[in-house]
Amino acid sequence: MKQTPPQVHDADLTVTAPPSKSYTHRALIAGSLGQGRTVVTNPLEAEDTRLTLAALRALGVQADLEEDRITIEGCDGLLPTAGETTLDLDNSGTSLRLLTSLALLCRHPVTLTGSQRMQERPIGPLAVALPAIGGRVEFLKKDGYPPLRVSGHLRGGEVTIDGSISSQFISSILAAAPYADSEIVVKIPAPPASASYLDITLDVMSTFGAKVDRTGCERFAVSPTHHYRGREYAVEGDYSSASYFFALAAICGGKVTVKNLAPASVQGDRRFLNALQAMGCTVTYGTQSVTVENSGDLNGITFDMATSPDTVQTLCMVAAMAGSPTTITGISHLKFKESDRINGTADRLRALGGNVTVGDDWITIKPARLHGDTIEPANDHRTAMSFAILGCGIGGITIENAECVDKSFPGFWEQLAGVAP
Repeated sequence: MKQTPPQVHDADLTVTAPPSKSYTHRALIAGSLGQGRTVVTNPLEAEDTRLTLAALRALGVQADLEEDRITIEGCDGLLPTAGETTLDLDNSGTSLRLLTSLALLCRHPVTLTGSQRMQERPIGPLAVALPAIGGRVEFLKKDGYPPLRVSGHLRGGEVTIDGSISSQFISSILAAAPYADSEIVVKIPAPPASASYLDITLDVMSTFGAKVDRTGCERFAVSPTHHYRGREYAVEGDYSSASYFFALAAICGGKVTVKNLAPASVQGDRRFLNALQAMGCTVTYGTQSVTVENSGDLNGITFDMATSPDTVQTLCMVAAMAGSPTTITGISHLKFKESDRINGTADRLRALGGNVTVGDDWITIKPARLHGDTIEPANDHRTAMSFAILGCGIGGITIENAECVDKSFPGFWEQLAGVAP
């Protein structure tokens, strides 16, 4: 499927942010491990979250999906697999990483695999850490990469893990840790990538009844006696998905309001709004909404996006329309996403006439005259959506394989169509 976004001048739009993908994944896991029934309301129904739900069912969890809710019968920390299980997580890195540690709560070994791209995304740091707390890991093709076979029992103890590639390695252990035989202490030797996602993990864990003593992003001690308890849980709106419409206001001028957003959310991608303010936009917070307005030229900035990884590409699109250079730092881990988002974004912007320079941990975008073209997003949902928003600004951009946005934002194209007069 192809999509050609409309060219827009002076947007005037109100949209609703879809539910958070990150919160949905974690709520499904906590509810599945918990004691009693959990009802997850307003879950994100997208490819990635459906993969997590299907995998939990394959591990023996009873979960029923109805309109706007998922009802889960918790297993109280012992996933009732009938035998050795294989989980195909396709292209969902979050699903595969978070579920890897949960395999230690199964009676039988679990093999985790995925798409060809998934088999190129490293999981070695998590695999290296698991033996310290009772796990055994066997790589079935290439050392450090899926597919991998996980067995053992979550014994507990102290574990040191490298989170420089992904904080999801840390979240994986934390999410399972309340069901270890003894306290698990997770030590992080260096600042992790996307540290804000640890805040989301801990937020969900705490809401479901877990107890974690935390020292910054350096040490986490998880109680083995405070288990998850079933509850009704409403998923908050997603700032990552909302960023595309905030960027629309910045690039095209006008005003965009996004509803279903918690102004005090711990989501790291909320910082995207700080970047827009620094570039000259006006940001106004409502009770459950955020409005971005722009009536002038955009200024280039230097901005660290280490805790806001999913909005880096969106910020690159805004930077491409600014009147002075922008440098975005803290992005080295983006090469391990659904695609290499650093070099892939640079190459596509250059194909549109952009002036882009890339380093290992930064990207600089200078003013240039841009033109339309066809963008092939390499099956990366965030590439497709960010370049679609740029297309609203410059016109003439066609997104191929546009259905890849279903990974995180199934209604994206319908909401974007609302900007057309």
